[in-house]
Amino acid sequence: MTSEADEGFEHLIDSTRFKLKGKIAVEQVLPYLHFLDQECKDRIKQKSITDGDIAAADLLLSTVIERPHKQGWFWAFIDALAHGGSELAADYLTKPPKPEEEAENDTCVELIRLLAPSLSEMKTTVVCGACYSAELLTVDDNEKILAVTNNEGNRRGAQELLKRIIRRRPPWFSQFLQVLRDAEEDKVYRELTGSGINEEASAPKQEPAQSEPVGEENSEAKERNGIQEIQEEPADLYLDPDLPQSEERSQPDGSASAAAAGEASSPEKPEISLWDYQMEVAKPALEGKNIIICLPTGSGKTRVAVYITKEHLDSRKAEGKPGKVVILVNKVPLVEQHHSKEFTPYLKHLYKVERVSGDSQLKISFAKTVQRNDIIICTAQILENYLEIANSGVDEGVKLSDLSLMIIDECHHTQKGEAYNHIMMRYLKQKHKNKKLQKEQKETVPLPQILGLTASPGVGRATKLEKAKEHILRICANLDASQIMTRSLGDFKREPRKAIQTVEDRKQDPFGDVIKRIMHEIHLHAQLNPTGDLGTQVYEQWSVQKERQAAKEGDQKVRVCAEYLRQYNNGLMRCNILRMQDALSFLKNYHEEQNKKKSSPDEEQNIQITDTERFLFKLFNENEKELADLAKNPEYENDSLSKLRTIILKEFSSRKQATGIIFTKTRHSAIALNQWIQENSKFDDIGIKSAYLIGGGDQSDVKPMTAAEQKDVLKKFSTGEVNLLVATTVAEEGLDIPKCNFVIRYGHVTNEIAMIQSQGRGRAEDSSYTVVDVKNSGVAERECVNEHREDMMHKAIEKIKALSPQDYDKQITEYQLQAIMEKRVREHRQNKKVIKNESPSAVKFSCRHCNKQVCTGEEINIIGDMHRVNSTVEFKKLFIQRENSSLLERLVDYETNGIIACKDCGQSWGSMMMFRGIELPCLHVKNFVVNINGKNISNCTKWSDIPVKFPAFDYSDYASRMEIDSDEETI
Repeated sequence: MTSEADEGFEHLIDSTRFKLKGKIAVEQVLPYLHFLDQECKDRIKQKSITDGDIAAADLLLSTVIERPHKQGWFWAFIDALAHGGSELAADYLTKPPKPEEEAENDTCVELIRLLAPSLSEMKTTVVCGACYSAELLTVDDNEKILAVTNNEGNRRGAQELLKRIIRRRPPWFSQFLQVLRDAEEDKVYRELTGSGINEEASAPKQEPAQSEPVGEENSEAKERNGIQEIQEEPADLYLDPDLPQSEERSQPDGSASAAAAGEASSPEKPEISLWDYQMEVAKPALEGKNIIICLPTGSGKTRVAVYITKEHLDSRKAEGKPGKVVILVNKVPLVEQHHSKEFTPYLKHLYKVERVSGDSQLKISFAKTVQRNDIIICTAQILENYLEIANSGVDEGVKLSDLSLMIIDECHHTQKGEAYNHIMMRYLKQKHKNKKLQKEQKETVPLPQILGLTASPGVGRATKLEKAKEHILRICANLDASQIMTRSLGDFKREPRKAIQTVEDRKQDPFGDVIKRIMHEIHLHAQLNPTGDLGTQVYEQWSVQKERQAAKEGDQKVRVCAEYLRQYNNGLMRCNILRMQDALSFLKNYHEEQNKKKSSPDEEQNIQITDTERFLFKLFNENEKELADLAKNPEYENDSLSKLRTIILKEFSSRKQATGIIFTKTRHSAIALNQWIQENSKFDDIGIKSAYLIGGGDQSDVKPMTAAEQKDVLKKFSTGEVNLLVATTVAEEGLDIPKCNFVIRYGHVTNEIAMIQSQGRGRAEDSSYTVVDVKNSGVAERECVNEHREDMMHKAIEKIKALSPQDYDKQITEYQLQAIMEKRVREHRQNKKVIKNESPSAVKFSCRHCNKQVCTGEEINIIGDMHRVNSTVEFKKLFIQRENSSLLERLVDYETNGIIACKDCGQSWGSMMMFRGIELPCLHVKNFVVNINGKNISNCTKWSDIPVKFPAFDYSDYASRMEIDSDEETI
C-alpha cells in the first residue's frame, strides 16, 4: 500500500517534471538507480538513443514514480541524481532555488542555447580540460566529451560540452566565463558577454531574459542545431507578463536581448514590451479601433492596456491633438492596483497619471482632475456621476468628448444595471446622433476610442449556442466593439489539474438532529408547515417569505418564529460546511443579540418580552449544553471539512513552496475556515500561514474589510508571509493576486465566469483546481454545467469571429438600437412612476416587531439623497439608544454613532448619525412595515422601493429651532 509520504514524493516529481527533464543526464544517472531492474534501464537507454535525452528523462521520471515503490526509493533517486552529474535536478527536489536565482540560471541556459552555433567554434579539448579542472564537469562528462570530439569532430564535441555544462549548479555560468578567459577563447567570450577578454569592460550580470515559448515538439529542430537536450520546458505565458520588467525580452528573431548585452533600460523608465500574442490582440486598438481583448487571467491584459495607452497618447501628441485616457474599474482596490503597479511605473515619466475612487483624498473635483491629467484611473460610478452632472448642467462635470480613449476593465459587466452600461449607453446615443448629424452635414461630437478587457464574457442565461452567441454579441454592441480579440494559447496555456471531491453523508449527525428537533418544536408552536428539507436553500427562502407575510399581516408570533427558523436553518447549513462549534457559536451570538434587544441601556425602560420570545429563549437554553457537548466530538464532523483538510495537507506536503486560495460562499465561512486552519496544529507543522480576504461592502452583518486591510493581506500573500488565502468572491476577478499552486472552491460554485477566473488564479506550474462538494449544495452538478457553458462560450466566440464584417456590423447596430430603445422605455416608465409618487402623508411606518405606529412620511426628511431622518420631538420619545460596536461609516459631513431601537420591543430601527454637529436618528426602512394608503408592504429593503419623494432636511431651520429651545431652557 502506498504511504502518504510516497504520494507526496510522486506528486513532487510529477509537478517538477518539466524542469527536471532538461537537467537530468540520463546515461550517467541510470547506473546509480539500483531500485530499477535492468529491463527498465534498457528501455530508457533505447529511448535516449532513438528520441534523445529529453524524452529519455521523461520516461525515466515516469518509471521512477511508478508503483509499487521499494522502501527509500525517493532518497535513492536523489542520491542517483547527485552522483550522476545531475546535482541541479536533485536540488529542485530537495532545496529548490529562489525564483530570482532560477530566473537568472534559466537566462544563462537560454543564452547558451541561442548562441550555440557560434560557441561551437571553441577549442573543445582545451576548454573541456579546463572545465574538468575547475570541477565544472565530472569524470564521466570529461570522458564522453573527449570521445565525441575524437570520433565526431571538434564542433560536435563542443555541443556535447555545452549540453552537459548547463546542468551544473549555479554559478556555473560565471565559472565557465572564467574558463574561457583562462583558455583565451576571446571569440566565444565576446559572444557571451559583449566584450573581449582584454577589454576593460567587465562582463555584465545576466538578467532574466524572456523568450518565445518553445514546445517540446520542436525537439527535432533543436537536434539539427546541435544541442537538442538543452531545450528547456515550454516558457510560461503566465510567468510575469503582469509584473514590471525593466529588461527587454528576446527579439522575435532569436537574437540576444539588450539586457543580455548589458544595455538594460533604466529601472526608473522601464520599457513596455509585449509578447507576440499580446501584440497580436492589441493590433486593432493600435489602429484606433474599438475592441474587446479576451485573454485568460494572468496573461497580461493590463500590460497590453498600458502599452495601448502609451501608443495612443504618443500618436495624439505627434498629430498635435489632445489626448486623455480614462481607465474604468468596478472595484475600489483595483484603482490603486492599476495606478501603482501598472500605469505609474511605465508612464509617469511621460504623462501625468492620477487615480480617483471613493477612498481617494483629493482636494479638487473629479472634473478638475480630468482636466489636469493625461491618464485617470477611477471607478466607473465616479465617471457616471460626473457625466450626469455635465448633462444636467448643475455643476462642472465631465463629457465623453473630453476623453480620447476609455479602457473598461472586466468589461463583461457592461450589462443592464451596471455603471459601465450607463456610461456606454450615453456613448451609443451620441454615436447614433452623430450619424444623423453627418447626414445633415453638421458638426459631430467627438467620442473616445473604447477598449474592453475581460477573461471571459460568459454566456448569460443561455442554454443553447445561438443564445450564447447573442449574449456575447450584445456585450460587443454595448461596448461598440468592432472585434473581440482572443488568442488560443494552445500547448502553452497552463491548465490546472482539475478534480471534484464528492462527499458522503454523515453516518451519524446528532448535532444536526438536535437543531432539527428545536426547529420542529418551533413549527408546532407557530403551527407552521414548511416546504423544503431543513438545512437547504429552499427552506431558507420559505422562512424569509413567511416572515415577510407575517409582518405584513401583523402576526408577531409567526414572524418571530420564522426569523428564528431562518437562523437555525443557517446553523444547519454552517454545520455542513464548517465545524459544529462554528455553527453553535453563530447560534449563540444570535441569541445573545436577541437578549440584548430586551434590555435597555439605563435599565429604566421596561422592554416587553412576548410569550413566544420566552418560549424561543427557553428552547435554546435547554438544548445549548447538549449542542456544546456534541460539538466537542470530532467523530461527528462533516466529510467536506475532512476532504478539505486532506487536500490542503497534500498540497503543502508535496511542494516545497506552496501557495493556494480557498474560495467560500460567505464572509462568516471565510473567517471561520481561517480560524479552523490557524487552530489546527497539523497545518502549523507544515508551515501553513493563512489569512482571510473578504469584501468591503456593508451588506452583511459581518464587519467588512477596508481597502487598506485587503491591501495588507494581499501584500503578505505576495511576499510569502501568508501562503494560504481563504476568500469570498472578492478574489475571483481583478485583484492582483500572485500565481498559486492550487485553488479550492469549497462548497460554492456560481457561474462559468467565476469558474474561469478562479481557475486562472492557479497559474503556477502544475497547479490544481479542486471543487469540494458540500451536503445539499449541489456544487458538483453546477461545476459540470459551468464546464459545458465555458465550452459553449468558446464556440460562440469562434462563431462570432467567423461572421463577415457586414453581418457582424448589421447585428451590432441592431442590438445597439434595441438597447437605446429599451433604455428610453425604462426612462419613460420611471418618469411615469415619479409622476405617480405618493404624498408623504399617505405613508405610515410601524415597528416590524411589535406593530407599534412609529411615524408618517411627513415627519421624514432626506440628507444627501441617501439618509432618511426623523428629527421630530415626538419620534425621539419612541426609541432608546444602544452602543454601535462596529462604527462602519466615517464620512466627511456625518458619522454614525449608535443604534436606535423600539422602546417597547427592542427592535432595531436604524442608527444615530452626526450631521454637521447635529445628532439625528437615521431610519433603515427594512426594520419597518410600510403602509401606503392603507396597504401594508413588508418587503421594502431599501428606500427606493417606496414611491415617495421626501423633502430635503433643512439644516438652518432645525438649527434655529434647537437654538430657540436652548434659550427657553436657559430662561
